Amino acid sequence: MLEITNYRNGQIVNRNNGTETAQSLTVTVEGLADCAGRVLLNGQPVTACGKRFHGDVTLTDQFNRVTVSADTPRGEYTQTITLVWDKQAFARYNFYIDDHSFVFTDIAREKPKSAFDHFYFKALQDIHNRYGTKFTLNCFYRNDHDEFYLRDFPDTYKEEFRANADWLRFSFHSYSEFPDRPYLESGAEEFGRDYELIRSEIERFAGAEVWIEPVVIHWANVHPAVAQYLVEHGCRAYSRSYRPRVMGGPSLAQRQGTASGIDLAQKTDAAFESYYDDGEEKSFLDDQRAFYNPTLGVFFFSGHCCCNLTPIPVIEERTRKVLEQSKRTGQLVYGLASHEQYSFPYYPNYIPDHLERIEIACRLMYEAGCKPVFFAKGLLGNEVWERTS
Repeated sequence: MLEITNYRNGQIVNRNNGTETAQSLTVTVEGLADCAGRVLLNGQPVTACGKRFHGDVTLTDQFNRVTVSADTPRGEYTQTITLVWDKQAFARYNFYIDDHSFVFTDIAREKPKSAFDHFYFKALQDIHNRYGTKFTLNCFYRNDHDEFYLRDFPDTYKEEFRANADWLRFSFHSYSEFPDRPYLESGAEEFGRDYELIRSEIERFAGAEVWIEPVVIHWANVHPAVAQYLVEHGCRAYSRSYRPRVMGGPSLAQRQGTASGIDLAQKTDAAFESYYDDGEEKSFLDDQRAFYNPTLGVFFFSGHCCCNLTPIPVIEERTRKVLEQSKRTGQLVYGLASHEQYSFPYYPNYIPDHLERIEIACRLMYEAGCKPVFFAKGLLGNEVWERTS
């Protein structure tokens, strides 16, 4: 037996995990081995106590291979993991909002002088002005509720979108809202056609500066070929996982208003959730908020609040808990999310205080000293490595 126990493969570490200088981060690696006294850590002897061992390793790169090895009568055993140095780390948060089509439909028809005259964009701009929040708006090509297509949105507002690109970005989400999980059984060709269609429209009406790579696709679950397409086209951060997984929420029939009196809500017990979900990965994300997959070259992250699902008192309580959790773990990344349609009074499931929920979530991050970032950039919004390489 030989195993590193205090870090997992792809774990992100920062100054809270060890001693940081301008050139390096030194962390202590702990583990278990039947022959702990003969273990080497990156070629150097470790300190042993029974089956336990520990030793320091100095990280000098963004991605660092850490190897423990033991030469035993039964042969040589090794374990190698990758640790990611979050250099000059700072507390930061990403905010993406899904399902955009209503605001484009409204503006195309109402033709306001400024896109920010529309209540929705105005509200996001006000939140940005108060708290510095950066928003990624994930877009549909078609509005399934009102037969509108993104191709019909004018380029009249391109210059003002460009002028606000430091905090407002548009990205791909899906061709349209329905069906659910649209790319779970999709091929790369079909997905790529939709992806390029929306990207080209965004660049047409907002400018290439406003486009940003997506960090989540509609319903998150995608086929491996779709995930590969995303990675090949610059996706380096993603919400939780590409894999099919247990997800709550009302059924399609309920959301389309066609459900009978039968309760169609999706329900599963712990046994089935453990079967479908990767329990180790899920619990790690819930605790540490993010990790890096060295094989895929992708950072996976977990959000702590989706505003349309979370009443204000719960937003406040959940934020308090995740900040307390960070004092123990030392992690410094947080994720916020929501969905556009709940802000619109004509939407059947309109939430009157939806925009207030978004503002409160941002205010709490601001008061906690967290900086707004785009997770699609750098190391989950930390671009120090890009500036110093």
